[in-house]
Amino acid sequence: MKDTLQPGLTYEFRFTVPENKTVPHLLPESPEFAVMPRVLASGFMVGLIEWACILAVNPHLDWPREQTVGIGFNLTHEAATPPGLTVTVKVRLEKVEGRKLTFSVVADDGVDKISEGTHERFVIDAERFNARAAAKAARPVGMEIGRRA
Repeated sequence: MKDTLQPGLTYEFRFTVPENKTVPHLLPESPEFAVMPRVLASGFMVGLIEWACILAVNPHLDWPREQTVGIGFNLTHEAATPPGLTVTVKVRLEKVEGRKLTFSVVADDGVDKISEGTHERFVIDAERFNARAAAKAARPVGMEIGRRA
């Protein structure tokens, strides 16, 4: 992390919602989602917020060796956004506590505020993180950490 990663950092991100970011496309395996309204899915909205925060901090990290992962979400989803509208996400880095980053977030679609809240991210060493994930994936199914078979 660079010394420039400080509270007060702001970033604004815009994204025009395509049809494939609506609720029926969130989990195509789900017949329940398939019949839901064609509006921006909450899961994709959270992804846009994560993306905005990533773009905000990457210039202040040793990217791509250092990256951030989402660890906390306290967000509303207040209004439906149909495809074709542009979502604007505004983020502000409020706290830097070691490697933990806390952002305030507001998003709108040009008509309504669609989200507000906070998002937490954690700075990781990508190589170490990926190695740990690979080791976890390689464990036999049902094997739990700290328990004997």
